[in-house]
Amino acid sequence: MKALALFSGGLDSLLSIKIIKDLGIDVLAVHFNIGFGARKDKSEILRNTLKQVGVELKIVDIKKQFFEDVLFKPKYGYGRFFNPCIDCHANMFSHALSMMKEEGASFVISGEVLGQRPKSQRSEALGQVERLCGGEGLILRPMCAKLLPPTIPEINGWVDREKLLDIHGRGRDRQLQLVKDYGIEVFEKPGGGCLLTDTSIANKIKDLHGHREVIFEDMELVKYGRYFVLPNGARCVIARNQDENEKLSFNHPKMSKIELVDCKGPLGLIEKEATNEDKELAIAITLAYGKTEAGSLYKVNFEGNTIERSPIDNKDSAREYLLNL
Repeated sequence: MKALALFSGGLDSLLSIKIIKDLGIDVLAVHFNIGFGARKDKSEILRNTLKQVGVELKIVDIKKQFFEDVLFKPKYGYGRFFNPCIDCHANMFSHALSMMKEEGASFVISGEVLGQRPKSQRSEALGQVERLCGGEGLILRPMCAKLLPPTIPEINGWVDREKLLDIHGRGRDRQLQLVKDYGIEVFEKPGGGCLLTDTSIANKIKDLHGHREVIFEDMELVKYGRYFVLPNGARCVIARNQDENEKLSFNHPKMSKIELVDCKGPLGLIEKEATNEDKELAIAITLAYGKTEAGSLYKVNFEGNTIERSPIDNKDSAREYLLNL
């Protein structure tokens, strides 16, 4: 008997895997990358976490599919921010269910706890997820299974329902006791969650979505850098550090790069359709965040040319164009 486990990296999903594995069931942890799990690669952290329970990890990239099919058209809407949690969970379960035959699995598990999250972990929401993904009866939630109707694995005797739990709500006492009982030392603290519940990212997506058609490459723009709305309406993004320079250095079909040549500083991006006035302002602001002096000229690579420009006189004045997050 084998189960596929949706693994976010959090404690509840880790405990769910441990519970099912201790029942003698083989478990493969699957992490679906939707592009908003974290700003940095978590693969090594996820693998090290799973080593504690002796389970392998499979990472599946569904970023583009999530962007095209879920992010902007969720059937069950958004949570408090730009998080389509019910549709997102259903989408992950749908992928996991389609993998079962290939992986030789008979059912899917997750670490969801009834009542822990107000949008996606209500009893009604769990049912909506199952109907949306077509997984009714095949999704087992070990942390709160005793509070839910029996699933196919329980009915068929693959899993002993009495060995499952009845945890409810936002408290963590029982989970932390299990951590001690199992000798678990490494796990992600609560609150690390999805970037779509980050106010700044949610507001950037909403702004960009209201401004123009959002394309897949925009998903990197909203995760990194300072985000400006310039006087004539153009959107500009300026990196904060070298790591963000690298993250934003890809070729974006709707954005032009502002690259500083003879001084250290950030990479800037400005919309190709921007007015000349907004482009000049974006260059001046980008220079102002570099190691520059007001009134001096610096070389900049921009739209196929090397030009000389000065930074904006007062960097503080650039802040008035920052999106109010």
